[in-house]
Amino acid sequence: MSSYIALIHKDADSDYGVSFPDLPGCVTAGTDLDDARAMAAEALALHLAGMAEEGEAIPEPSSLETVMADPENRDGVAILVQAPARARKIVRVNITLAEDELAAIDAKAEAAGMTRSGFLARAARALEAA
Repeated sequence: MSSYIALIHKDADSDYGVSFPDLPGCVTAGTDLDDARAMAAEALALHLAGMAEEGEAIPEPSSLETVMADPENRDGVAILVQAPARARKIVRVNITLAEDELAAIDAKAEAAGMTRSGFLARAARALEAA
């Protein structure tokens, strides 16, 4: 199994944002560092599964030196995130919601730096754990 470097960023009055320099568009956030690490693992798994499903080439992970050589990455804290041995199957679904409910979901997801799908999956896991 390979590991990808994720960068954790924290601005005042925000959650901990996580991005993957090797995987543009693979971003997430967490309310604290532990949550950010957990969300990073989930985001990586979902992103890689989506790439595989679309037939996209999955890049080899860059070294820490290569990632940190980019000046744009130097303000983040680097962590290693293990790529899953086998990605979970992603299933596309069609749901029906009231327009205002969908707008509220999208606003919360955007504020958390997440996709709609990632936000709904996280909410389902939170309810399951409660």
